[in-house]
Amino acid sequence: MTDFDAIDALLAGARQEVPLPPAGERRALREGLNLSRTQLARALEVSPSTVGGWESGRDPSGEVREKYAYFLKGARTKLAAAAPAEQPEETAPAEAGTERPEETAPAEAGTERPEETAPAEAGTEQPSAHGSGDDGDEDVVALSTPQPCVLCGQPARHQVAGFPQHLDPSHCGTPERTRTLHQAPPTEPSLPPASAHPRPRTGGGVKVVPAGRRLKTADDPDLIAAAVSAALDQHGGDVEAATAALVRRAIPDAMALLDQTRKGGRYDIVAHPWLPDVLRKQTSRGPDQIWEARPKWTRAELPPGEFEVTALDVNGAYLSALKTHLPLGQLEHSTGDRHDRRRAGVHLITPPAWEHDAYLPNPIGSRDEPGPLWVTEPTLRLLLRLSGPKYGLCDPPEIHESWTSGATEGLLEKFRVALKDARDRAIAENDDVTLEYVKAMYSKFVSTMGESNYNRELYRTDWMHLIRSQAFANLWWKAHRAYDEGLMVVRAMGTDELHVIGEWRAVFPEGRGVSEVKVKDVYTVGTPVAAGQDV
Repeated sequence: MTDFDAIDALLAGARQEVPLPPAGERRALREGLNLSRTQLARALEVSPSTVGGWESGRDPSGEVREKYAYFLKGARTKLAAAAPAEQPEETAPAEAGTERPEETAPAEAGTERPEETAPAEAGTEQPSAHGSGDDGDEDVVALSTPQPCVLCGQPARHQVAGFPQHLDPSHCGTPERTRTLHQAPPTEPSLPPASAHPRPRTGGGVKVVPAGRRLKTADDPDLIAAAVSAALDQHGGDVEAATAALVRRAIPDAMALLDQTRKGGRYDIVAHPWLPDVLRKQTSRGPDQIWEARPKWTRAELPPGEFEVTALDVNGAYLSALKTHLPLGQLEHSTGDRHDRRRAGVHLITPPAWEHDAYLPNPIGSRDEPGPLWVTEPTLRLLLRLSGPKYGLCDPPEIHESWTSGATEGLLEKFRVALKDARDRAIAENDDVTLEYVKAMYSKFVSTMGESNYNRELYRTDWMHLIRSQAFANLWWKAHRAYDEGLMVVRAMGTDELHVIGEWRAVFPEGRGVSEVKVKDVYTVGTPVAAGQDV
């Protein structure tokens, strides 16, 4: 074969990547056909989270890209063919000689138009369904450059509560079930007399069953219970073997549970966003530049005497820490000494001096090096709160620069509640298999959320740092509560260990629940005071 033949063969085998439509259009095409992510993911042999990543801007590659492009092209063709036949009746022009529909008929002379259908005055803008318009709500900001709407992905010219959205629902290219998020809840009509309301017949409604302190539909799958049952069946009831098998699959099972609990969620999770250098490892085995404020504190001196110390174990520390402010999208850079509570991320700060180390741990953890450092949102919020008028324990931190995105505290709330409810049921039923399985799910979910080879579905190093730091901040607040209630705080370690002297049961409830603590150890420290010795 000549060199030219080799080049010809190379050119013949070269394949250009199939072009894909913008991210917002991908989601609109899927939802336009009333297909769920799970259905599409099953057809493409990927996970629902992967489809969510594609619909948020990440592109597939290789053979799966061609399959995805084929689906999108077919969906566009099918929707275009069905568009004329599905034109909504209320938008069709009225035929000559026919009356307008009652709801759009002009008001008669002398009558007032209903307030909700009155036209806006010239030069003013209709208020959005989120509240008032630009003049009456500081959360609504006009954008100089259109950005993708968080609901439909199409260009929006306004930002509501930090997120680009269409103010007018008719401009939002979402299907009807999503568009209702724009609309204000309807006023409840007055009910006619009870005699006009026959008792509803049973059998035609939606069956519900208890799920912890909540209800769920009877056909909603309980992934945790189903996995435990299947593992026990597979291993012939061998508890140890079933537990080991469940712990090994804890990561993919946690991701499946996350997908299920995110159904109907308002915001999509960007699973593989671009990350700034401060969140990247400096060496292959080294850490990044984020300081998590892990406490490792021991009280330096005790009063004279002998004391009984109780080492308390805080239950479900990482599970509780899933409730924290998490950035939704890609982090954006900003400078200046200003904190926006509607955003979250990491911040370069100069921490304040801490003058209470004799009886309370430093909120930024055990750090000896002076100067600025990168901290997470929970650490910054803790410092800002402690510097406020209620506590006044330190000066405010100085913020130099930040990497943040619009945030919400409830992003993982349904996921957290599902795990908590399963944990509570397992404890109540002495079900050690489920208990160990759930512990592995939430602990490994947090520990593999960075760029891990064990979890390819979610690369959110920023989330990992924020959740860990929230666990440390939660432990600090328990130490402060103990001190505030008259206990002597002796040690604070990691996410879940607090050593105290005094009647701790009057401060913390004892038990295995997430809001409770249990005793890890009891020991004695100090020297008994001799008779007549001054204390």
